[in-house]
Amino acid sequence: MTTPEAEPEQGGAPRPEERLEQAVRAAEQALIEYEIALETFRVEVENFSRLHEQRLGPVYARLEELEAQILEARAARTGDADDRRRADEARARLVPIPGVEELLNGWMDGDGLFPEATAMLTDQAVRPPQRVRPGEGARRLYRDLARKAHPDLAQEEDERVRREEFITRVNAAYARGDEAELRELAEEWAAGPVPERRPSRGEELYARLEWLDRRKEMLTLLAKELEESAIGGMLRLAPDDPDRLLEEIAEQLATQVREREAELAAALGRD
Repeated sequence: MTTPEAEPEQGGAPRPEERLEQAVRAAEQALIEYEIALETFRVEVENFSRLHEQRLGPVYARLEELEAQILEARAARTGDADDRRRADEARARLVPIPGVEELLNGWMDGDGLFPEATAMLTDQAVRPPQRVRPGEGARRLYRDLARKAHPDLAQEEDERVRREEFITRVNAAYARGDEAELRELAEEWAAGPVPERRPSRGEELYARLEWLDRRKEMLTLLAKELEESAIGGMLRLAPDDPDRLLEEIAEQLATQVREREAELAAALGRD
């Protein structure tokens, strides 16, 4: 049943404020859907990046070592100053000067050492990271929570802060693919306070639309950075089967390793 405030003006035409409200709601929902898609892609890129480094990092290191050895063998054979310089440069790239970021990169984050780093420091076997790909149930819960609790739906600052804190927890659970925690968060939200949406004046609605437009531009830039990154580009080649893409890259790298090993053997005068 409609309220008197929602009734159109005489003649059936909606009031200007109603058209603005409809535009704001449509823009809010479109932005939320866009953020959901962006966060999903970000999680996939992050997971694929870690798997890529874990599985292929040693192969890339082997190729770099072979390149340095080939250049060193060539320099030893020719005695040429330029060959020696190139060999020294290749060797130096394999032994960078350690800085703080280099020491921590790949070893720890805000929660402490990664399990792989702990295992290496304690001489335990290093296990590959667990594949984290949110299942359909987790995706469905995440989308539902994002639509209901998104900070962009808040009209007051206190409510925005509450929603931002809640969505941070939702994003963390989704990144872990933790469907049980997402279900608990859905129950928590359902039991929490539901802010009453107050009517907005025309100037406030215009300002809201402008803010939504600016945020969409910012998210578009973030999406472009993800898509144009090396890992993002690789992931877009096989979004439905990234593991198979890793296998194909591994096969190509293995072929390159064999070729470089043969080149090194020839440079050293081996059969």
